Amino acid sequence: MTETRLIQRALIRLSANDTGEAAEDCRDFLQGLVTQDMLSVQPDAPQWSALLSAQGKALFDFFLWADGNDILIDCETAQAEALAKRLKIYRLRRKISIEMDEILSVHWALDAGGKPADPRLAALGHRWLEHGQSGETADAAYQAHRLSLGVTEGQDELGNDKTLWLECNAAELNGVSFAKGCYVGQENTARMNYRQKVNRRLVVVPLGQADEKRQRVAYPDLGLSVEHRRVDDITNLDNPNWLKAALNAPSE
Repeated sequence: MTETRLIQRALIRLSANDTGEAAEDCRDFLQGLVTQDMLSVQPDAPQWSALLSAQGKALFDFFLWADGNDILIDCETAQAEALAKRLKIYRLRRKISIEMDEILSVHWALDAGGKPADPRLAALGHRWLEHGQSGETADAAYQAHRLSLGVTEGQDELGNDKTLWLECNAAELNGVSFAKGCYVGQENTARMNYRQKVNRRLVVVPLGQADEKRQRVAYPDLGLSVEHRRVDDITNLDNPNWLKAALNAPSE
């Protein structure tokens, strides 16, 4: 049996402390914080999203899952505690529990009929949650496939407060809603989009074409480099089709 568990992913559960009419709405809490419209987060329809700085730079990226009235955040294991701590700062006096979920685990497979498709790009395969914490890791296979499609994620690649969210290709990979209203970093993100001022982008290039001055992280075993380059410097690369479409889109 092919292993599917992503050990390098963890889950944070947001749930109301009270029940009934007085219960807090976890979706409403997140709606003013994250880049994705919480109305689009439905059972078996996860959404890729992020928490940004006030300037619109990525602090954490993650997937949002609906579980009844609870919301689950599928994030990097290495950053889970820091993300939970940041969310608790925003919580203030709201009666919402923000805790690690030790029961469920994140799974991925390229072909898994009936499981949710990755919301960023159909070619990325399928992603789902299961009970239990056992099983070998599928992280290496997932990473290799993801990078082969030019898709970046996580703080090693996106950085922490280093890269504007639209420079992470968030618009092309369905990681932002431009119709949901205000959230942290929304003003600069919306301005960049409507003025079409995405001057730099994260790209995945062969190590043989690497530019160390622009490099975020290298993967020698895969022969790849993740870099933050000016748009003028990537048009001559062998970009994935989804990125080519963005680069070739006519300016308004």
